[in-house]
Amino acid sequence: MRTLAVLGAALACGISSLGAQRAHQFEFGAFGSFTRYDKVFNLDNQIGGGGRLGYFFTNVVSAELDAGYQSPNPKTGSASPTLAHGSASLVLNFGTARNLFYILGGYSRLDFEKTAPYRFTDNAVHGAIGDRTFLGDRAALRFEVRGFYTPNTGFAGGDWAGHVIGSLGLSVFTRSGPAADADHDGVPDRQDACPDTPVGATTDARGCPSDSDRDGVYDGLDQCPGTPAGARVNSKGCPADTDGDGVLDGLDQCPSTPTGASVDAKGCPADADGDGVLDGLDQCPSTPAGAVVDPAGCPLDADKDGVPDGLDKCPNTPPGAEVDDVGCQRFRDSDGDGVDDAKDRCPGTTPGTRVDAAGCGVIFETGKSALKPESFTVLDIVAQSLNANPEIRIEIAGYTDNTGSTTTNLRLSQARADAVRAYLGSKGVAPGRMVTKGYGATNPIAPNTTAAGRTQNRRVELHQLP
Repeated sequence: MRTLAVLGAALACGISSLGAQRAHQFEFGAFGSFTRYDKVFNLDNQIGGGGRLGYFFTNVVSAELDAGYQSPNPKTGSASPTLAHGSASLVLNFGTARNLFYILGGYSRLDFEKTAPYRFTDNAVHGAIGDRTFLGDRAALRFEVRGFYTPNTGFAGGDWAGHVIGSLGLSVFTRSGPAADADHDGVPDRQDACPDTPVGATTDARGCPSDSDRDGVYDGLDQCPGTPAGARVNSKGCPADTDGDGVLDGLDQCPSTPTGASVDAKGCPADADGDGVLDGLDQCPSTPAGAVVDPAGCPLDADKDGVPDGLDKCPNTPPGAEVDDVGCQRFRDSDGDGVDDAKDRCPGTTPGTRVDAAGCGVIFETGKSALKPESFTVLDIVAQSLNANPEIRIEIAGYTDNTGSTTTNLRLSQARADAVRAYLGSKGVAPGRMVTKGYGATNPIAPNTTAAGRTQNRRVELHQLP
């Protein structure tokens, strides 16, 4: 009865794993048995035998019929009965492809034949546990322990009865079902060295998955089967390129390259002109070494002289000035007045004429006090300067050459000084800030023996007063 309790507990347990792929197969078997009878029968333990036929509806559920025969000896008396029994069982199978465990339960009919008191038939229920140890795909050794319970035995003087049969036999399975292949890789479980291969993976003859590009994703599941060695891949086996530079992550030694930059085979950006702006982003890829560039890689030129900042040794060259290779102004003086052409606002000055910083002079014709048009430029500059500095007072000194008498020259030089004051006054300079005086032919700045010298001496000088 202890065995029946164990069987009942086993039947109540859930089945947690599937057996071999046996669905729709038949099982034929023969077995030898050893029976321990209920003491009420007064029979010795006995060896017997039998056979069985089973059918697998699924990998887990099967049904079977079996029959057995024993001829036990009574412990007392001379009558030796025979016992034939037949059973119908529902079987639950679980385990592995090599060991298929099972539990079963069902109905049994026990037929005792001989003379009284061993001439009766009992109806019984039974339960069993057992194991099939496979010798190949189609044959297995089967061991079982089965208990029988008869609630109302026909044996004289008996009420209920129970006995236990242990059996060992051989089972043969038909080919009606496919070979066991739990991981569905096409390699039978008994031959499968890697029984847990993921579904869809390509396997070798041993049932082990292959990975041709060694990226960790099996062939058959790998959507990018030619991944270079060392590249990082996603779950589909495809390599990633986080910075989009064409060099795969895992191989990319510079994984954060800016978008659009040209890179070398290692994934690192190049800067051919060394200006700090990467090739592919550099809109001026041939910038001279040392030049200061903008974010687009193009050189800056603050003074617009054609020499880039960073190479320009004279970065504040006046606009329009001609410069040398290092950005410094070349000195040119076409009219010989000592003022660079780039700054000369009166480029056609008569040779020998005294000029101001702008290259212009105040020029008069011989014997006249009228200003020549060439003088307007310099006087306009003087007017602008005086208007910008209202605290300054000046003396306007007029001069002549030595042509004419002293009296005439004094009068003429005074008239020339007055003409300059009148012009400056017309440009907004207050007359009270200007004093005029004629000095005649005194203080020549050039020889009066030549026309050029006399031209320089016919002049007006401006002096700042204290």
